[in-house]
Amino acid sequence: MNLEANDLLLFARVVDEGSFSRAAERLGLPKSTLSRRISGLEAQLGERLLLRTTRKLTVTDFGHAVLLHAHQLTAEVESTIALAQHRQAEPSGRLRVSMPNDFANEVLGQLLADFIARYPAISLELDLSARRVDLIGENFDVAIRMGNLPDDATLAARRLAVFSTGLYAAPSYLKKHGIPYEPEALMEHDSLRILTRSGEPALWSLTRASAGQGAEESWQGSPPVRACANSPDTLLHLARQGLGIVMTNEHFASKLVETGELQQVLGDWNMPSTTAWAVFPGRRLMPARSRVFLDALQEEFSGPRCQKIVADLAQKKPKK
Repeated sequence: MNLEANDLLLFARVVDEGSFSRAAERLGLPKSTLSRRISGLEAQLGERLLLRTTRKLTVTDFGHAVLLHAHQLTAEVESTIALAQHRQAEPSGRLRVSMPNDFANEVLGQLLADFIARYPAISLELDLSARRVDLIGENFDVAIRMGNLPDDATLAARRLAVFSTGLYAAPSYLKKHGIPYEPEALMEHDSLRILTRSGEPALWSLTRASAGQGAEESWQGSPPVRACANSPDTLLHLARQGLGIVMTNEHFASKLVETGELQQVLGDWNMPSTTAWAVFPGRRLMPARSRVFLDALQEEFSGPRCQKIVADLAQKKPKK
């Protein structure tokens, strides 16, 4: 059986209008054509859908069952049309976005400026606090979040990028306290650590491939905490002042390494990477302003500006 979907739509319109004449007029089709299409649909299905007299149109029991599916198909078609019209509309209105302050300044500064210039009808409102906002309860359109995401059926997410991390300290700190050459030596140093969502300083985990063994060395520990915060920016500032060793995003630290304010520690060891996500309410029809912002984010992280940064960081990595 090879049903024509349009015939189901025509059948639903005939029933909804109550007559072939009104349905044909609304659809802009000859009544004879409409009648022939419905008869052909009945022949394919092998049962009558409608009982027709000169005065009355009656839907059969089988017709009511088919009508349910025909209405579902009609709703899908209408949703598709609405989606197409929605995408063609000029993005406008208030766009509320939450993201970490350091991410906005160090990674997305140019993108945000370009976005504001490109979409004058959108009013961009940024929340740069470290807290995890309630997107739906607080009416946010998009949030940039780092790390693992909890399961939440009300939200959807797009992966933007994966950031590598490293250990860094100011030359003045290393001159005073010495350079650790093995992870265990970190237990004799001051650490500057990010706070987890549970309010505890994050553990440090390091791994390294064993030479010629095919196995992997690993170390996990909690060096003495000199300071902890939920702001990577603050921890980097403290590290620059020579107050301890910090584990941070290599992208954030790269400029400070170039200026000599920081230097990498234990560069031949690997630290867990961090994934950046764009999270948004899982609505069926996304506002155009949200869609173009998400598209701009994906274009940025796959574009030449970010690719150059990734290539530069890879080139500066110490050989293992």
